[in-house]
Amino acid sequence: MTRYSILISLILLVFSACKEKVSVDFGYEYFPMKEGHFVEYDVLEVYHDVNISPQHDSVRYRLKTKIGEEILDNSGRLARKFFQYKYDLITGEMLEQRVWTRIIDEGRGEVVEENQRKIRMVFAVKKDVEWDVNAFNPEAQQTAFYSEVNVSRVINSFNFESTAQVDYDDFFSLVDYRKMYEVYSKDVGLIKRSFKDLTIQNFDTLDVRKGTEVHYELVNFGQE
Repeated sequence: MTRYSILISLILLVFSACKEKVSVDFGYEYFPMKEGHFVEYDVLEVYHDVNISPQHDSVRYRLKTKIGEEILDNSGRLARKFFQYKYDLITGEMLEQRVWTRIIDEGRGEVVEENQRKIRMVFAVKKDVEWDVNAFNPEAQQTAFYSEVNVSRVINSFNFESTAQVDYDDFFSLVDYRKMYEVYSKDVGLIKRSFKDLTIQNFDTLDVRKGTEVHYELVNFGQE
């Protein structure tokens, strides 16, 4: 082999190694888009108001989400249907069915909910990356960010090797307590949601005067 050939081979080898080093894991697996993928949750909604009766009321139900066929969303983009099925926990009766849309577009994982376009994730998934959830709808700005990325978790006896947490709000004062976050897993999607928006008394998060809570507990997922 000539010196020239050896030099070319070395250059190609170095170039190939550099390409491997700069490869980026964008994390699209956190936001599955495969038709038939489903996730089921037990949902708890709690409503607080000390001025009415009952002062603390709750509703529990089973929620199933499922990714459907491709359609055009309300912005004319090729998206997928995103079904929401709500069931009675005891009887199994379907209480409600909704059809939203879901898309990955220009580095954003979006869901159109009740005709409101919301950015649920951005890619690449990296710690402390921030975005406005409501950038494409008329609702007030809501900043979200990744507080944890590629973290293993156990949720309701399910083991997940790679999860990412999206924080929406974490505020605590004399009379207010807001803590809202979601957790996503690669190849599953949303595996946990906990939203609290409460009016409290004297810094006591257990002395709730008014507000709402929504909690999702993962119970099943798979492919249909």
